[in-house]
Amino acid sequence: MHYPILFACLLVVALASPTPLDSAVAPLVHIRNDHPLIFFHGRWDTAPETWWSGSGFKINVQDLSSLILNLGPNTTVPVVALGVSVDYQPFFSLNASASANVIPLALPHKRPGATTVVRINAEMYFNSQMNLESIDLNAGAKLVPYKPSKIAFEFIGDSFSTGYTTPDGILNAWDFLIGETFKAEETVVAQPGATLVDEFSFGNVHGMSFQFFQTEDTSYFYDPIHNFTTPWDFRRDVPERTHIVVHIGANDASQSVDQAVHTLTFWPQFEKLYPHQPFFLFTPWGWPNPDGPNAFYYEGAYEEVLAARQSLGDNNMFLVNTTGWVTYADVFPDNLHPSVEGHAKIAGLFQQWLEDWGLHPLKEWSNP
Repeated sequence: MHYPILFACLLVVALASPTPLDSAVAPLVHIRNDHPLIFFHGRWDTAPETWWSGSGFKINVQDLSSLILNLGPNTTVPVVALGVSVDYQPFFSLNASASANVIPLALPHKRPGATTVVRINAEMYFNSQMNLESIDLNAGAKLVPYKPSKIAFEFIGDSFSTGYTTPDGILNAWDFLIGETFKAEETVVAQPGATLVDEFSFGNVHGMSFQFFQTEDTSYFYDPIHNFTTPWDFRRDVPERTHIVVHIGANDASQSVDQAVHTLTFWPQFEKLYPHQPFFLFTPWGWPNPDGPNAFYYEGAYEEVLAARQSLGDNNMFLVNTTGWVTYADVFPDNLHPSVEGHAKIAGLFQQWLEDWGLHPLKEWSNP
């Protein structure tokens, strides 16, 4: 056998066949956190880092097949719970850390050039800091503009509006469910234990009449990295809010805040921020009892607020009477906050109220 000839043939084959080291690997598409086509919602500081349950971002991506979320050191340790939705499918929960996090997409086969909307929210009512550093997409993917919904809710409240003690936090909350049902943008500015008036309550160093006007929620006080507040620039609320919903007062009653003080707090400041938007004010549904009627607080106070606004010519405020909406069967017995099923019931009742008022869910999402 002529070994030199065999060796020469093998050498030719080897040179003609590229090894993995020789093959060109297409680089990922790296998206910095300041990319103009990332649609941020909720409240973010300059890190950027999320504050308040439900804050997050949305991206619309052409030819998407993979996504890596790179989070920085301000992210909640050891993990932050995130809610992820792909192409407006129901949100699922994912624990992410200050590192590279592969987001499972489970995409169906799509034609070339098709787009995919990915929504990512910080979902819990405490410890919900997501510090976005960058996003890595598959080679060939391209960010395209995200078109926001024509309906943009702003929900303001306390633990009743955060999904407090439910497994998935804001994803289970009635207000978040309303946003999904109406195919709307929604922002939740709510804090468990917070009063409306500005005072210490259940670990909150400020009430909502102060904290609502800050970027940070009241957890800033206990944060070793970010122990300060920065005024929120309401020009960053894009799109402009179309409907404002407020349900607050339980903690004021627990702190024995005088009813007259409670009714006079906060509302004039709202009028300056939202001079034209419909303003839906919830009456308390009360604290359910296992046997007997709910225990109510500030009875008549919200009616007084409405009457006072109307006497000044404000016809944009509407009272949502929630009496009977929540029973003992709808709450966790140990803390009397709505259960997952209770939140779904509240969302259904408020949806019906809104439709009777004249607001109906959109027929399709804004980015089909």
